[in-house]
Amino acid sequence: MPRQTDSIETLHSTGLHPMRVSFNWLQEYVEFDFTPSELAEKLTMAGFEVEHIEDRRTWATGVVVGRVLECAPHPQADRLRVCRVDIGTGRLLNIVCGAPNARAGIYAPVAPVGTYLPIKDLKLRAASIRGVPSEGMLCSLEELGLEKTSEGIHIFAEVSLPLGSDVGPLLGLDDAILEVASTANRADALSMVGIAREVAALTGGILRLPLVDAPLVPRGELAARIAEPEACPVYTATLLEEAAVGPAPDWLRERLEKAGMRPINNVVDVTNYVLLEWGQPLHAFDADRLAAGTLGVRFAHKGEQLLTLDGTDRSLTPANLLITAGSRPVALAGVMGGEATEVNAQTRRIVLEAAIFDPPTIRRSARVFALRTEASARYERGVDAFALEHALGRARQLLADCAGARAVAQASDDYRRRENRVLSLRPERLAQILGEDIPDAEIAQVLKNLGFDVQQGPQEFAVIVPGHRLRDIEREIDLIEEVARVVGYDRFAPTLPPPADGGYLPFEDFIERRVRSLCQGAGLTEVVTYSLAPDRDQQPVVLSNPLSAELNSLRTNLIDGLLETLRFNRSQGNMPFHAFEVGVVFLRSDEGIFESGRLGAVLCGEPAVGDWQKVTPPFDWFAAKGVLAAILQPWQIEVEYQADRRDERLHPGRTASLWVSGERLGTLGQLHPRLASRLDLPEQTFVFEIDLDFLIDLVRERPVEFRPFSPFPPAARDLSFYAREGITVFEFERLIREQGASLLESVALLDEFKGQGVPAGCRSLAFRMVYRSDHTLTEEEITAVHQRVRQALAERYSVDLRS
Repeated sequence: MPRQTDSIETLHSTGLHPMRVSFNWLQEYVEFDFTPSELAEKLTMAGFEVEHIEDRRTWATGVVVGRVLECAPHPQADRLRVCRVDIGTGRLLNIVCGAPNARAGIYAPVAPVGTYLPIKDLKLRAASIRGVPSEGMLCSLEELGLEKTSEGIHIFAEVSLPLGSDVGPLLGLDDAILEVASTANRADALSMVGIAREVAALTGGILRLPLVDAPLVPRGELAARIAEPEACPVYTATLLEEAAVGPAPDWLRERLEKAGMRPINNVVDVTNYVLLEWGQPLHAFDADRLAAGTLGVRFAHKGEQLLTLDGTDRSLTPANLLITAGSRPVALAGVMGGEATEVNAQTRRIVLEAAIFDPPTIRRSARVFALRTEASARYERGVDAFALEHALGRARQLLADCAGARAVAQASDDYRRRENRVLSLRPERLAQILGEDIPDAEIAQVLKNLGFDVQQGPQEFAVIVPGHRLRDIEREIDLIEEVARVVGYDRFAPTLPPPADGGYLPFEDFIERRVRSLCQGAGLTEVVTYSLAPDRDQQPVVLSNPLSAELNSLRTNLIDGLLETLRFNRSQGNMPFHAFEVGVVFLRSDEGIFESGRLGAVLCGEPAVGDWQKVTPPFDWFAAKGVLAAILQPWQIEVEYQADRRDERLHPGRTASLWVSGERLGTLGQLHPRLASRLDLPEQTFVFEIDLDFLIDLVRERPVEFRPFSPFPPAARDLSFYAREGITVFEFERLIREQGASLLESVALLDEFKGQGVPAGCRSLAFRMVYRSDHTLTEEEITAVHQRVRQALAERYSVDLRS
């Protein structure tokens, strides 16, 4: 006998296939008067895409029942037979057949001349085979599309059949199969009952669910124990005796085959049938091989092993939920059973499992073992917890009918909490959303047809969500969508929204785009680096569930990622490398974690290409400062550069912090030689990172002013002095601007000198100051301001004036 492969063990390597819905089977649950194509159109428009219609009614058009009256060897071929076949027309057909099982007295499918077999793309014509005329074909199930390969013609088991009658009903070829794909939130659509509910709502047909009033069964010697109620809210075990394991009835086997499942035996086939019918996975254990009266549900212990039905010995982890007999694992809950307790030909006593499992728990086990089954796919989406008794009662009925099994004991551990979700639906809101008024009576009827309980109030409906829709109906808008798709979207007029005002970029986005443009204009290439980083920072923002041990935190700066990008590109020969990134960093403070926008850049290598005259100066700190100044220049932001030693990644003597109006804007510096050596990068590598949020605020608060060319001449004055080392040029420039504010147009450093003739501990500095006003300046005006500057420098910084 084939190995057990029940609903929990039906494997699909590429995931769950579309639900194969038998048209005839569906009509047992709901009355409707539509063709398969019309029904497919309705389901598709309602959100259940019908990917394919397998219309089996066309597979055997013209094929009829015939009786072989004579079967003689072919006179010219040892492997051929010449058959005389009666198909009820009053004239016997002469058919040459090569099937080894052809013989006189059998009933078989006959395709007369003119019949077209679409599966083989074959049209029967009168022919002469080795000198003997042939007027048709005796058909195998392969030629009719019911088997992949056949060893001979199909022989009907019936001892008497009407000759010339259509073979379709006899072979199940009077049916059509709809392959229905559903969205992930519609777990109920993975069952015939769920599809029947939808069809009843869409067509107005009467719904007839296969409900069974199963008698109560005493507990007996069975026991069920759930150790993890959150992972398994209910577990029921039913002991059935006197089971006769064997082939399932033809009707049941035929329905499983149409649904894409391979029949195994009557016990396993019943569990598969109920899974397809109710969407509730079941599992059958051999009770004698369980060797324990208590079934439990718990998480695995580290190091436990389970040999599953596919013959694989699996190492379990504490994340895997198990079914146990006593303390021994016997099944991977919701995914696959164990080989040691499978049902076989000798099984007489069965324990039938029916349970509800937590979707994330089952998804985790299925993913760990790369084992997605029909059962796990349904548990992952969510099974209706309160349809379990219906499915279990149906399985008991079918096992009694198909295997003679009798329920003698039942144990259950139940932690279910019924959720009564009541939502309000306002007809006024529905009309506002859909653009059309729908009568209250129609709204109520649609929802009732879908299984909702509806109570109408003066202003709104109170709608109770049924168990099979708890996973996708959560708000009023969900109810509105249900009404819209059932009444049909084509019912609503295609009205356009009112004309919208012209859009515009928010100020922050506009400035960010401008920053990108300026960086590109300065010769920088934009890059994007990972937001994940190692936890090297003093206050890292560590992830609770990192993708890897190396990338376990959120980045707190852009420089680290830019340096890694530089190192990779340098190894690939992509030099010089001048790049920037606009991104977000994540910082921790006493108030929590917050995001901050940043602009970062890395500058390495000579930007000039083809400098054959050797006139381009080397790219140094001042060149890097010029790049940053070019980016900030359009906004007329005066930046103060202060020596900075706080960042250990940067050179302590060639790093500056950037300040504007007493607030820190960012950092500019050269890479520290030790870090450059460790990363195998040139020492002449420069980086900067500025606070983009602060920059945007500065631009918002200080609009750029237009400065026209002055029609009046400038007056330039040079100023030289000795100054103590340690006082920055910016401090001198700031003081000069303060004192010469009324007339001073610009100030710039002309020269710096240290050495012979300069007092020890000092340096010689020379500045050029340009004075200009809204009139031609007189010598007296210039001298007064210039003298004020000289005096301020001498008083505040004790400089030794030379000019």
